[in-house]
Amino acid sequence: MSPSPDKVKSCCAAVYDSELARALLGDSFHPGGLTLTRRLGELLQLHPGMLVLDAASGKGDSALFLAQQFGCDVVGVDLGPINIAEAVRKAENAGLTGRVRFLQGDVEAVALPSDSFDCVICECAFCTFPDKTAAAGEFARVLRRGGRIGISDLTRNGPLLSELEGLLAWIACIADALPAREYTAFLEAASFRGVQIENHDDVLLAMARDVQARLMGLELMTGLKKMDIPGADFAQARSLARAALQAIQQGSLGYIIITAEI
Repeated sequence: MSPSPDKVKSCCAAVYDSELARALLGDSFHPGGLTLTRRLGELLQLHPGMLVLDAASGKGDSALFLAQQFGCDVVGVDLGPINIAEAVRKAENAGLTGRVRFLQGDVEAVALPSDSFDCVICECAFCTFPDKTAAAGEFARVLRRGGRIGISDLTRNGPLLSELEGLLAWIACIADALPAREYTAFLEAASFRGVQIENHDDVLLAMARDVQARLMGLELMTGLKKMDIPGADFAQARSLARAALQAIQQGSLGYIIITAEI
C-alpha cells in the first residue's frame, strides 16, 4: 500500500534535511549533479533577464549555479525549512541575495503569482509529488505564455523488486517513478506542448554506484564509532541500494530530461 501524500511529503522533507542524506549524496541530491543542471539551462536557453522557478530547490545549489552561469534570476521553493535556511545562507555568502531567493512552500499549491516566470526547473523531484496533476498545473499557471519547463527525473519500466516499494523508496525517488510517456501525459494535460526527451541513464548508474560506496564507508565509520548518524537503518538502506542498482542495470530504472513549452 502506498503511504499517504502528507506522510510522503513530510518524510521526504525530513530525510533530505538530514545528515544521512548529505553523507550519502554529498552536495548534489540528483543524478548528474551540476553538470546535468547546466544541460537543463542550455536546453531552456536561459539568459540574463529571465526569471526561473526552481521547484523543490533543496539546499539551493542548482538555483545559485543557474544564476551564476546563465545570469538569470531564480526563486527556489522547497518544503524543508532546514533546506531553505541553508539555501538562504548560501545565497548570502555568494552575494546573490538580490537575484536568488528561497521560499518554503508546497509546489503542488505554490504561493506565487500567475504568468510571472519564464522557466521552471524541477530536478529529481516530480516523481515524488503525490499529486502530479496539481504540480504540473501549478507549473503551467506560474509560467508566462511561451515559457518553458525542464524536468530531470527517474523513469521506470515494468514492475520493480519488492525492496523498491514503500516509504523509503518513495523518498529515494523510486517507488512512484513513471514511464516517460506518463510524465509527458501529465505535462500535456496541463497544456504544455512540444515535449522533448533526452536519455541520461548513465548518470543514474554512476550515482547508484557512488551511493553504494558511500554507504559502505558510512557503515564502517559508524561501526568504528568515528561517526554517529541518529536513526540510520543501514540494513534497509543497503537492501534498497542493491535493488536499485540491479534495476538500473536491467533497464527497469532510467533517468531523463524532459523539456516543453506552455
